[in-house]
Amino acid sequence: MGFFGYYVRIRKRKAKRSKLCRRSVPVCKDITRSINDLSDELLIKILSFLPTKVAVSTSTLSKQWQFLWMWLPKLEYSSLRYYSESSAPREFIDKYLPLHRAPVIERFSLDLSVEPEYIKRWVEIAVSRYVHDLDIYHIAWFSWMFPLRLVSPSLKTLGLHCLMFEDDESLQGLLDICPVLEDLSVLLRGECSMGEITVIVPTLQRLSLSVSWCCYIDGYVIDTPSLKYFKLEDWYNSIHDVEIKDMPELREAYVDVVFFVLKSVIGSITSVKHLTICSELEHLKLCVCKDHSSDLLGQLLKDSPNLRVLDVFHTGVCWKQPSQVPQCLLSSLQIFNWSGYFGRAQERDIAVYILKNACCLEKVTIFADIVQYSVVPHLKMIKELAFSSRASTTCELVFVECPYEMFD
Repeated sequence: MGFFGYYVRIRKRKAKRSKLCRRSVPVCKDITRSINDLSDELLIKILSFLPTKVAVSTSTLSKQWQFLWMWLPKLEYSSLRYYSESSAPREFIDKYLPLHRAPVIERFSLDLSVEPEYIKRWVEIAVSRYVHDLDIYHIAWFSWMFPLRLVSPSLKTLGLHCLMFEDDESLQGLLDICPVLEDLSVLLRGECSMGEITVIVPTLQRLSLSVSWCCYIDGYVIDTPSLKYFKLEDWYNSIHDVEIKDMPELREAYVDVVFFVLKSVIGSITSVKHLTICSELEHLKLCVCKDHSSDLLGQLLKDSPNLRVLDVFHTGVCWKQPSQVPQCLLSSLQIFNWSGYFGRAQERDIAVYILKNACCLEKVTIFADIVQYSVVPHLKMIKELAFSSRASTTCELVFVECPYEMFD
């Protein structure tokens, strides 16, 4: 009886489950019908969010889906994510890539360890479709030359990581072929030896340049007047020339460099809105003369924890007080010099803030403009700072009278 009872319960469960299945069939048909009613353009958009290999596999669903994958705007191939056998990705790409029909490929990505001739063949196809974003990650145990003829003039994004360039002009020669390039990333790693690197791209809007400590270079020249984002990592300790032309459109910058490079960088990023600096900076000379540079001083104080000497030439810009006291004021700043002090409210706020928070300050020298006393009387200038509170009890405050012309 026990066995029969168990058997009956199982049959009842199966009966209930089959009714649910029967009810769900029309719903599945409705969903399938609604998907098939979508336009090909929308279906291609949906497929573009899938891995390329999965998108191609949908060609077996129906006649409508048979050729949709051929119009994908993005093609990404990786040997690590979608293939179990080492030869599978090569065979898959060789079979299906020539069938691709989209006139323009927005992104073509290869992350494979295959022979160079395969990469050249596949890139040639991508270039023939005016590829915009070309991403090739290739580990080779032997050197091989990447032919420049494979670079598309329509390329907008280019990443060059851990490459060995044949000579000083190789990089710029590559960039000259890309007249509409907008995003460039260059990582120099390993024991590479080069002369002077040049990056001259009028259309470039984003640039990331990284130079490792073991790269032997004579220096680099950067001329990118349309740049909006700039990331520079330069850890090469030997003296090298750095020339960075003005970047009037720059809005955000990240700088992690050896100390002697920082001066060249700061002079070219005066229009920057968001600045991050990682450096062992100890002595800073700063001229802030434009309204759009109002927060540059605060950002530099924040990003220079070892700053000992601060020289400011300042002509009446706004001051945005930091939300937290910068570390350099609490532990390292010893000398503060101000040239061209007129005693205006904004200038007074900066000087008072530094006096109030710089715990290790030894000497403050204010070079006041004797011609501009009509703005703030001399005596009032002195009183405002002399009677303000100071974090350092040993700080010496010195006023020096100078005409404005001496500050040029």
